[in-house]
Amino acid sequence: MAFSPFKFLQEVRTETSKVTWPSRRETTITTIMVFVMVALASIFFFFADQIIRLFITFILGIH
Repeated sequence: MAFSPFKFLQEVRTETSKVTWPSRRETTITTIMVFVMVALASIFFFFADQIIRLFITFILGIH
C-alpha cells in the first residue's frame, strides 16, 4: 500500500472545506461560558473543600 503525501494533503483540504466553522460571535460566547463555568466550579469546590475540612477536623478533634 503506497502512501502519497500529496494525495493525503488534498484529502485533508477537501475534508477541511466540509467543516462548519463557528462564527466569531459563537466563539466569543462559548469562551465566556467556559470561563463562567470554571469560576462557578472553582467556587463550588472551594466551599466543598472547606466543609469537608471542617467535618474532618471535627471528627478527628484537631484544633
